[in-house]
Amino acid sequence: MSNRTGDIQQILSQEDPEFREWIEEHHRCENRLNELTTKKEVSTDEEVEEKTLKKRKLHLKDLMTARIRSYEGAVV
Repeated sequence: MSNRTGDIQQILSQEDPEFREWIEEHHRCENRLNELTTKKEVSTDEEVEEKTLKKRKLHLKDLMTARIRSYEGAVV
């Protein structure tokens, strides 16, 4: 991540409640995925949960990236 992108992400996380919620949810997904990947055995339900979390995490990243690009376009 470039310094500019990091700066914009910091600004948005402070000024945009929706963006901040996306970041928090992204971290929750990441933490749960870490829990699941450290388990020796996972149930079928946990496998489904893992796939769902990965998709949700990617979707959140896409939302955040789009918001950052939109912000960059508005500032330039």
